[in-house]
Amino acid sequence: MDDSIRAAVNVVPSERQINWQRTEFYGFIHFGINTFTDREWGTGKEDPKLFNPTELDADQWVRTFKAAGMRGLILTCKHHDGFCLWPSKYTDYSVAASDWRGGKGDLVREVSDACRRGGIKFGIYLSPWDRHERTYGDSEAYNRFYLAQLKELLTSYGEIFSVWLDGACGEGPDGRKQVYDWDAYHRLVRELQPGAVISVCGPDVRWCGNEAGHCRESEWSVVPAVLRKAELTQEKSQKVDDGTFARRINTEDADLGSREAIRGVKELAWYPAEVNTSIRPGWFYHPAEDDQVRTVDELLKIYYGSVGGNACLLLNVPPDRRGLIHERDAAVLEELGRVIRDTFAENLADNAKAWASDTLDFNHRVENILDGNPDTYWRPSEGNETCSIEIDLVRPVVFDRVVLCEHIRSGQRIESFSVDYWTDDGWVECYRGTVVGYKRICCFERVKAQRLRIRITGSRYYPTLSEVGVYLERR
Repeated sequence: MDDSIRAAVNVVPSERQINWQRTEFYGFIHFGINTFTDREWGTGKEDPKLFNPTELDADQWVRTFKAAGMRGLILTCKHHDGFCLWPSKYTDYSVAASDWRGGKGDLVREVSDACRRGGIKFGIYLSPWDRHERTYGDSEAYNRFYLAQLKELLTSYGEIFSVWLDGACGEGPDGRKQVYDWDAYHRLVRELQPGAVISVCGPDVRWCGNEAGHCRESEWSVVPAVLRKAELTQEKSQKVDDGTFARRINTEDADLGSREAIRGVKELAWYPAEVNTSIRPGWFYHPAEDDQVRTVDELLKIYYGSVGGNACLLLNVPPDRRGLIHERDAAVLEELGRVIRDTFAENLADNAKAWASDTLDFNHRVENILDGNPDTYWRPSEGNETCSIEIDLVRPVVFDRVVLCEHIRSGQRIESFSVDYWTDDGWVECYRGTVVGYKRICCFERVKAQRLRIRITGSRYYPTLSEVGVYLERR
């Protein structure tokens, strides 16, 4: 085993990353001044009185998200225009300057409370770019301002599961360049919300590289570390002037974690992917897009590719000017949730029996893959990188989905595998894949069989599997 692989198998996720990964599917809410101006990016000069939703119902947002199968909601508390959805004491550009709720409203409070009532997680997005704030471009002064607003959000609204930070950075007054103090931002989140992942421009979760919902065939969680002081960035490889790092990753690259991609890299990190996309062409609500809502088929493809491809899915659903999720979006999300729930409600392998070509010991027996416990797992002997597992489903069943999960507390190890089913003429391959990671949903045409086989054809030192499920999509 070469040094790169030896290093890679020792990289494991933090508890906050594991908790985030288990969230799997959650929603984004873009709502603010832009909703009422029919724009994507505001200027920061819009009249705050434009913000006046007449029927706002945060509980309806949460009900809609839960119906879709989402387990969390991230609210755009402030977009690039600088308009704050809470009455921040550090600016006059907020809901307090609007007529909504008589100037006494706090939308962050309403949404966070609705999330807790509904039993889903709450997260925040606070745009680093602020086109309204006069100190923007005076880096030291603006960083103090941003940290003050971030502290308001981190201390006033209960537990937060994700702090979503992008790298949007425009010019300040007179063309001044703002330099963000990412290290200070990250330290504040760690201090005040230690269980929250810091996403995109942060050390816990990376951007998948596009906003279209496209997913890599091989989505590695173990990738070259991006280190500049305490910062993980989204920049391309280049020399760093302080000499603390030798390489950076470009999250748009097709290959981030293969043996070739990590060969010779001195520092590796557990840096899993988030797929973020919108249910509509835009991120904010636009009436002209009411007939352009993504279909259930489109969303299922994205779901299987992201949640089923070792990533999490962040789906944006913008409320309309009433302050409600539009009926068309809600109908699509309800049907999406029904298909997901019905498909994975019954594991056809619940009463199955399994055999493995090699098992390390009793604690890592192959039966662990069928016990429904993600913390128990099968693994073979050290150095055995190729293995096979046979599963007898007890009776012939029709299925078209096989779910595989690695024990990610032991790292990400599987590099290639195949799924076969038994016929009178022998084994027939129905799926061939690369990485597994937290979860791989293998999708193929319906087959009927009593026996299936998982062949792990490549792994790093040895593979692990914590769960195997067999399902039939219910459309």
